[in-house]
Amino acid sequence: MISKEKQQVLQLFKEGRELYKFLKFKEAKQFFSKALKVHKDDGPSKVYLARCNHYIQNPPPADWDGVFIMKTK
Repeated sequence: MISKEKQQVLQLFKEGRELYKFLKFKEAKQFFSKALKVHKDDGPSKVYLARCNHYIQNPPPADWDGVFIMKTK
């Protein structure tokens, strides 16, 4: 059985991911941040929060397919 905390994190991540797919990075960032308040070590939320911050500063092209391409290691 999944804990209530994990269920909450999964729901917040899901909502953030939907916004992310539609290039709504500022809105998505709020959901990933909330997920991290519930569980500070949630890896996927950390990754997507960083990507949102990146895309807020460096918007992807209009034909972006949702793939994140790492520029550094």
